[in-house]
Amino acid sequence: MHDVIVVGAGPTGIMLANELKLHGVDVVVLDRDLEPNPMVRSMGLHARSIEILEMRGLLDDLLPQGTTHPADGFFAGIRTSKPVELDTTYPYTLAIPQPLVEEALRERADELGIPIRRGVEAIGVSQDAMGVDVGLSDGTTLRARWVVGCDGGRSAVRRLLDIPFPGEPARRQWILGEAELTTPLDEVMAVIQRVHQTHRGFGAGPVGDGVYRIVAAAEVADEGAPPPTLEDLRTQLTAYAGTDFGAHSPRWLSRFGDATRLAEHYRIGRVLLAGDAAHVHPPQGGQGLNPGLQDAFNLGWKLAATVCGTAPEGLLDTYESERHPVAQEVLTVTRAQAELQSPEPGAQAVRTLLAEVMELPGVHAHLLGKITSLGVRYAVGEGSDLLGRRQRDVTFTSGRRLYPLLHSGRGVLVDQTGALSLEGWVDRVDLVAERSDELGAPALLLRPDGHVVWSGDGGPDLPEALVRWFGVAAG
Repeated sequence: MHDVIVVGAGPTGIMLANELKLHGVDVVVLDRDLEPNPMVRSMGLHARSIEILEMRGLLDDLLPQGTTHPADGFFAGIRTSKPVELDTTYPYTLAIPQPLVEEALRERADELGIPIRRGVEAIGVSQDAMGVDVGLSDGTTLRARWVVGCDGGRSAVRRLLDIPFPGEPARRQWILGEAELTTPLDEVMAVIQRVHQTHRGFGAGPVGDGVYRIVAAAEVADEGAPPPTLEDLRTQLTAYAGTDFGAHSPRWLSRFGDATRLAEHYRIGRVLLAGDAAHVHPPQGGQGLNPGLQDAFNLGWKLAATVCGTAPEGLLDTYESERHPVAQEVLTVTRAQAELQSPEPGAQAVRTLLAEVMELPGVHAHLLGKITSLGVRYAVGEGSDLLGRRQRDVTFTSGRRLYPLLHSGRGVLVDQTGALSLEGWVDRVDLVAERSDELGAPALLLRPDGHVVWSGDGGPDLPEALVRWFGVAAG
C-alpha cells in the first residue's frame, strides 16, 4: 500500500508529489495520458508562484527560459500612470510556457525517484477507515492511505466522490492553439493591435520557428465536443480580423471557456482535491496554473506530516479552511475582469471609471495583490500584522538569503535575538540565528510554505505555536 496516490500528472499533481517526497512519503502519480500534454494552456507565473519555486530551488533553471514583464496591467489589462512597487524580490510576471514549468517539475520528480504511471485512468474510488482503493482503467486496483485528485476541471476523482461543483457554465469560449501563419509578422501584429482595441479576447504572437500562439473567441461548444479543427480556427480569425493570416500546420488546438465553479469540499475522508479539480475560473488576469501550484504548496507539508504521524490535530483541515477562501477570491477577481473586458458599452463605462479609481494611492497595488497572491493572509491567530502573511525573501548580514534555507521543505525559526531554542522540534524545524535589516520582528517562525505563524522575541507563545503547527515536541 502506498502512502499517497496523486491522480493527475499536471503541474499541480507533480508539485504536490515533489512536496510529499521531500518528507519521505511513498507517493505514486497516475495520469490517463500516455505522454505529457504539449498544450500551452498557461503562459505566465505570477510573483507568489515564482517565490514558491525559488523556495524549492527550481527558479534558477526556469528564469532563463522565460521573459520577465512588469506586473502592471494584469488587472483587466488596465494600466496606470505610475508603476506599482510589489513587496517581493520578484516584482514581475515570468512569461514561460506551461510545458516548460511541467518539465522542470518532472525533472525534480525524477531526481526524487517518484514513479509516474501513464496511460491509466481512475474509474473507481472507494475508501474505508484505513485507506483508499483506486480502480484503474487497466483492470487493476491501487491502494493508498490517502488520495489527492489533481486531475483537472473534469476531475474523475471529484465526480466519483459526488463532490458538488456549483457555479456557472461557460458563457464565452475561445479557440486556443499554435499554428504557422504565412502573413508577415509586421502585418499580423498591425492587425492584432487594431482588432484588440475592441476585442480583447483576440490575439496572436510568435513563439519561434514561424509558429504563432493564437487565441480567438468562438461559439460556446457543448461539453465533450471534439477539439476544434484548423477550419474552425480560420473561420474565427476571419470573423474578427477579416483574414485567416494563412494559418496552417497547427501543432495543437483546443477550447477554453469562462466557466466558474468551486468544489463545496476539498476533502472527503481520505480523499482531497487540488488545482482545477477544486476550482475553475475565467482566464482573465493570467491566473492559469498559479492557484494550483499554490494549493499543492499549502497541502504538501500538511499531508506529509499527517502521513508521518507528526501532524497536530486539525492540521490537515487547515488546507480547506485556508485555500477554499483563496479560490473564492480568485473566482471573484476573474469574474470581475471578464465583465470589464466585455465590449458592451456598460462594461466599458465601468472600466473607464475603475481606471480613474486605480490612480488613487494603494488601489492598483491592492488589486495586484489579489492577482499575484502576494496579498493572501491565512487566519493563523491574533497578534502581529505579520501573522498569516507570507514572508518575502530577505538577505542576512552574512550574505545568505532566506528562501534557499527553505529548500528542504521544513519549517524555519529565524532568530535575531540569539536566545531562542528549538529543543524538541529540531527534526521538523531549522533554526537560523542570523540578522537582517529587512525583517519586521526580532524573531519569526515560518511554516514550510513560508507563511508566518509566530513573531516576537520569546516567551511561552513560541512553544505554543510550534505545537500548533508542527506537533508535540519529541521526547
